[in-house]
Amino acid sequence: MVQETEEPKPWQFLAWPAFRLGEAIEEIARQQKLPAQSPEHRPNPPHDLYGPDAAGLDEERLGQWLDHVAAGWGLEVEPVQASYAEAEPFIRGAGPALFRLPDLLSPSEPRFLVVLKSGRWRSILLDPNLTMRRISPRALQDALCVELEAPYLTSIKEFCAQLGVPSRRQARARRAILATQLSSESIRGCWLVRLAPNAPLWRQAQDAFLPRTAVALVSGYLGQLSATVAAWWLIGHSAFTGQLDRVWLWGWTLMLLTSIACQGLAIAAQGRLGVGAGGLIKIRLLYGALRLQPEEVRHQGAGQFLGRVSEAEAVELLALGGGMALVLSAMQLAMAAGLLAMGAGSWPHALLLAAWAAVPLGIAWRYALRHHIWADAHRDMTNDLVERMVGHRTRLAQEDRASWHDEEDRLLDRYTQCSQALDRLLPLLQGLTPRGWMLLGLLGIVAALLMAPRSPIQVAISLGGFLLALQALTQLATGLQSLAGATTAWRQIGPLFRVAGHPRDVPSGRPLASRQSNARTRTEDGEPETPVMAVRDVSFRYRAASPQVLRGCSLSMRPDDRLLLEGPSGGGKSTLAGLLAGQRLPESGLLLLRGYDRMTLGADEWRRRVVMAPQFHENHVMTNTLAFNLLMGRRWPPRSEDLADAEAVCRELGLDELLERMPAGLQQMVGESGWQLSHGERSRLYIARALLQEADVLIFDESFGALDPENLQRALHCVLRRAPALVVIAHP
Repeated sequence: MVQETEEPKPWQFLAWPAFRLGEAIEEIARQQKLPAQSPEHRPNPPHDLYGPDAAGLDEERLGQWLDHVAAGWGLEVEPVQASYAEAEPFIRGAGPALFRLPDLLSPSEPRFLVVLKSGRWRSILLDPNLTMRRISPRALQDALCVELEAPYLTSIKEFCAQLGVPSRRQARARRAILATQLSSESIRGCWLVRLAPNAPLWRQAQDAFLPRTAVALVSGYLGQLSATVAAWWLIGHSAFTGQLDRVWLWGWTLMLLTSIACQGLAIAAQGRLGVGAGGLIKIRLLYGALRLQPEEVRHQGAGQFLGRVSEAEAVELLALGGGMALVLSAMQLAMAAGLLAMGAGSWPHALLLAAWAAVPLGIAWRYALRHHIWADAHRDMTNDLVERMVGHRTRLAQEDRASWHDEEDRLLDRYTQCSQALDRLLPLLQGLTPRGWMLLGLLGIVAALLMAPRSPIQVAISLGGFLLALQALTQLATGLQSLAGATTAWRQIGPLFRVAGHPRDVPSGRPLASRQSNARTRTEDGEPETPVMAVRDVSFRYRAASPQVLRGCSLSMRPDDRLLLEGPSGGGKSTLAGLLAGQRLPESGLLLLRGYDRMTLGADEWRRRVVMAPQFHENHVMTNTLAFNLLMGRRWPPRSEDLADAEAVCRELGLDELLERMPAGLQQMVGESGWQLSHGERSRLYIARALLQEADVLIFDESFGALDPENLQRALHCVLRRAPALVVIAHP
């Protein structure tokens, strides 16, 4: 039931209490027509999330709980914020979404508005009685911004009165003044609800209206072909019967205009389908790449990653382009076969077309096999080039100058041979397919004329079908060539698609206590109550047949413990650190974090609570702002207190000069290799990044080796003061 509610006052009757947000997520899932889930995916929020004993609503923990609930329904929840100036377009484009009602409208407890859909003229809200209500986006914006606007309304009203602003213009003047006064403020407490990236691809396509767009595309092409055939039938019939008058010409003109309109519809639908499908492919590939385990990418070189990126782009362009060409050619072939069956050659002529259409399919299959071999040779050559460029200095120092190019020559010779074999098939696919039909099609028409006399109209229909088949076969050859390239590229990115389709790690009952709330809980005797991490008889090996790197390893860490791991290279220090951080799974034994194993907590929660700064060569400075590099793993976008905390940590680590040297400070863009960052500055950036994640356990793998004695003392003092439980790996 939908009711009109243009002035929803009081707002709290339309808002949901926090303890019913799980039910709200369930209703959103039903609106998305997702399958029903078992009751275990409908948990209540933590009892200490809000209430008289809480300092206030912990939005970070609320977001984690919402994500946990939404994951059980195949949804994801993304916390977002919008500036006051962008509030109106943001609200008009939001939905489904959850908005926290300002405390001014709901002073007793946190309450939330559930927006199912929002557009330019109306927003549809779901109230706690499961009734859908329509309101204007302006009313929703006013409700969400009331707390920001309240301190300014009285002074603005007095200011307008002093200037003599007419009452009919005061609302417009008030909005303009507020936009200036509140330009630096943001609307917080917003969560967008949408399908998870690992949802079935068909369900994501439905959510993006791609099936409807595909139907419009096919309908447009069919309409274009039908209108074109009808137009030429009209003009041909009138010409052969001697009835070429104004009415027939008008009909021919209308059919041509209809063909043009249908073609425009098909082109527009093709553009929308290409953009939508390309977006789904990119999202799924990115999600799959982020779901890869560290060990799956640790030993891959830069050349292999470059190959994956280029192949991903190839799949999008070739698959979509080739798919469109194949769809169009299939429709043209079907219509051409029908015309040939109606023409002078009758059904034998149509069957001849069907038999010849199988020829490019066979050539394309062989072309695809050779294209796979060619792509492997091209990829090997590219990988070798990139890896040699990265290790150029080592190559100069260690490799004999006389044999520098031996491997390159071998790879180039193999690539040349594969290219020649591939090039020999391409003329057959693109040349033989249409030209062979020209010969066979014309022979079919001539044979039909020699066997029995045919009317001029039948001959004209056969010629039309012949020409349409010629165009279709040319299109078919192009589409098959693109599809062969797409299948080759798919071999590289297919694993990412398969990883993206795996179910999300939804723990059955993960504790949602704050990461720092009980980090320093002690007994009455002053001793810590429970270990923050316990490792019992853990063993690990990299491969099934390889020897064990760790055997029967055990340790226990309590809050405030400081653990130093020393040993020679290859002794298993980094392996143990990877196990503690959840980057690897043990072969046997048990790892517990606050009494819970990794399966119970979930991989994301484990890695959120145990943070590791890996060795220097495995850490990176991303192409973004310094603030982004510092606050990775923390909430984003950051608040003012987050930026202040980041600056404080940087200054404690001795990065004052770096901040002063950067023109934009924390907002300075830095590159993958760092913006004028020295080796020691990047090391301290990595240390700060780990500290700012506020984890239960911090692991530093040789993070202090590049620091001079003075900065080493400052960094150690900062880490020892801020780290709750600490593991440091260093050489003796």
